[in-house]
Amino acid sequence: LVPAAPASAAVHTLVHWHLVARRRDGRAVRRTLVIGAAKAVDGLVGHLARRTEHEFIVVGVCPVGEENPQSLAPVAARLGRQTPPRMTADSAPVLDAARRLGVDTVLVVPGPHLSGTRLRRLSWTLHGEGCRLVVVPGLTEVSGRRLNVFSVAGITMLNVTPPLRRGLAAALKSVTDRLGAALLIVLLAPVFAAVALAVRLDSPGPVLHRQTRVGRGGAPFTMLKFRTMVADAERLRRQLAARNEQDGRMFKIRRDPRITRAGRLLRRCSLDELPQLFNVLRGDMSLVGPRPPLPDEAARYDEVELRRLDVRPGLTGVWQVSGRSDLSWDETIALDLGYVDNWSPSVDLGVLMRTVRAVVTGAGAY
Repeated sequence: LVPAAPASAAVHTLVHWHLVARRRDGRAVRRTLVIGAAKAVDGLVGHLARRTEHEFIVVGVCPVGEENPQSLAPVAARLGRQTPPRMTADSAPVLDAARRLGVDTVLVVPGPHLSGTRLRRLSWTLHGEGCRLVVVPGLTEVSGRRLNVFSVAGITMLNVTPPLRRGLAAALKSVTDRLGAALLIVLLAPVFAAVALAVRLDSPGPVLHRQTRVGRGGAPFTMLKFRTMVADAERLRRQLAARNEQDGRMFKIRRDPRITRAGRLLRRCSLDELPQLFNVLRGDMSLVGPRPPLPDEAARYDEVELRRLDVRPGLTGVWQVSGRSDLSWDETIALDLGYVDNWSPSVDLGVLMRTVRAVVTGAGAY
């Protein structure tokens, strides 16, 4: 049974990414009609448009009320604000739009004008036509495994379980981190030696760069990296503050003049991060997690951004495999919070598999 769990997680991950690839090519998708208040419709359609791994292609919208949505999808039908006395007042326009657009799924965003009774009657009509009805509760970035639906006194309720923080899964992550780091240090010993020699010969200064970073719960620790910048890089950073290309708490310059010749190659291949395996071995970091911020960056975090520090920072993470420095600050935070809230062993396995591709392509590495 011991190898069964990681094998099952690997198969699940491979199947998931195969399906995601098909959806990005426009296959394995559902033609979808969205019903709800204009602002709610705009929010949902915009969110779906920014992602490509899901199955829904919005081909029309049905606003409730007279306000017009701003989404690019055409208005295929319109419902009144009040619950009509006859079912056909709701079902007829929705059914006509679904048939005309070839819709097989209807997404409904509940609101003050879409009561439970109204939704139930609409479901009768859609299901009679073989059309799928999906109610969108408004929660975002919550994985399906944390949700379960139950009924109390005829009322449907949605239960959201807390994120995994302790128990067997958390213990397995800690053990896997340390064993994996120890194994990689042994296997990559020749690479460590070659990189150290290259750094030493390229420019004056120490081989390793030690930097204070903020870890889990706001605890500071010393993070190790192969030096990729000139020895007085920290002093020069203050002089380059006006050239920061990031729009949030991070400091990044695409053509940073402080980076050495060897350092540019090391960053391109992510070899400068290898000494952080010792941080993982010590328990300061994990193999997978959000990147650890600098103390001055963490000091400016708001209460939402501070949630990044609820888990150990990682050697790699969703940020690194999704574009790295090419991402905006808001995109970085959204990815990190999604990881913090929905972590599981299978998520870590998926990130590690995607890390190989990110290292090979070097996308966003500078």
